[in-house]
Amino acid sequence: MQYNYVITPKAVGRITDFYSNVAMKYRHAYSIQDMERNVRQAVFSAYLIERGLARREPTLSRWRGLYMANANKWYYAYTIEGKNIVIHDACHALNMHD
Repeated sequence: MQYNYVITPKAVGRITDFYSNVAMKYRHAYSIQDMERNVRQAVFSAYLIERGLARREPTLSRWRGLYMANANKWYYAYTIEGKNIVIHDACHALNMHD
């Protein structure tokens, strides 16, 4: 089945905030280009949901009622609404705890 992907501002914001914090902490070793590349990779990985990333039960209580998928170090919380996959949230592996 062909899906349309909708990534909410919350999910993109979580990814951007994570890498912004990395850039601030390691400003002498981590460039803006590194940050942009990492954000792009994390967002593009979300497009693999239901096309290569396994559907899982969420491990975070705040994601209860959603599906979860993992790509590299990012976890995504999403729903399937007809032909749309709506990605509601994203969380880096370092922050996967309640």
